[in-house]
Amino acid sequence: MSVLEVKNLKKRFKESLFSSEKKVLHQIDFSVSETTATGFLGANGSGKTTTLKCVLGLIPINSGEISFFTGKPLSRPVLKKIGFLPEQPYFYDYLTGEELLLFYGRLSASLTFTDLKSRARDLLKKLGIYEAKDRKIRTYSKGMLQKVGMAQALIHDPELVILDEPMAGLDPDSRVYVGELIQSLVKQGKTIFFSSHLLYDVERLCSNLVVLKEGRVAYAGSVQGLLDRIKGRRQIIYAEKDQKHTVFADSLEECQREIDRLRKQSCVILDVQLDKKSLEQAFVKITESHDLTGKTGN
Repeated sequence: MSVLEVKNLKKRFKESLFSSEKKVLHQIDFSVSETTATGFLGANGSGKTTTLKCVLGLIPINSGEISFFTGKPLSRPVLKKIGFLPEQPYFYDYLTGEELLLFYGRLSASLTFTDLKSRARDLLKKLGIYEAKDRKIRTYSKGMLQKVGMAQALIHDPELVILDEPMAGLDPDSRVYVGELIQSLVKQGKTIFFSSHLLYDVERLCSNLVVLKEGRVAYAGSVQGLLDRIKGRRQIIYAEKDQKHTVFADSLEECQREIDRLRKQSCVILDVQLDKKSLEQAFVKITESHDLTGKTGN
C-alpha cells in the first residue's frame, strides 16, 4: 500500500516580481510504500526541499496530484497522521526540551497529560538527551536541536514521518541514536521518508530510494535495484621491487589486461579483489548521467 503518492508534480517560482517564472520541479512521480524507510536523494538545488514543502501543503503546486494513505488528499485528519522535521527548524528557545515536546504534543496528540509526558520522556531517552530535558532550548547545541526536533516530529505517534536532513549536525554517536530510532519505527509499522546527503546512513537504513536530478526523478525503486546498475571495480594488488601497489579495473576484460601487463613487467600479483558496490558510487553515476528515462528499479 502506498502511504504517499506523487503524480506529475510541477512547481514554478518567480525570482523577482518582474521576472518570468522558473520551473523548479518539472515532472515528479514517485510513491512511498508503507512500513518502509525511503531515502530521498539529490544534489543541492535538485528540488528535494521544494518537493517536501509541496507534499506537506506548505507551498502551493502548479499542477499534479499528491495523495496519502491510498488516495486521500491532504486534510486535517491526514495531517494528524504525519510527523515532520524541517531542515532548519525554529523552536521557542525559552522553553525547556520537555516543555517543547509537551507544547507540540498538546497541539497534535489526543493523549492525557500524564501519557503525553511519559511519551516525551521516552523519546528524549531514546535520542540520548533526557539529561537535558529541563534545560532551555537556547542552550542546546545544533546536534541536540536536531534530536529534540526529531522527538517533536514523533510526539503524536504519526504513521508517516517526513524528515528533511535529520542527520545534519549530528556527531557519530547521535547518528547511531537516530538511526536506531528510525529502524525501530519501521519495525513498529511506521513509514519513514527522509532526505539526506549522508549516503552511508541512507544505504544502512533504507530499503527504497527516490533520487532527484534538476527537478526530475532520476530513479525511484529499491536500493538494491540501483546498486545493481553499477559494476564493482576489480582491485589488483601487486608487488614491484618489494613495494606494494594497487590498480583498479572497471571490467573483467580490463582486469585481465592489467594482470598481463603487470606480469610482463615482472610484477608479482598478490591479490585480486572485487570492490563492494556502494550507494555513493551508484548515486554519482546516476546523477552524472544525462539519461533520465530509466526511472524505476526493483
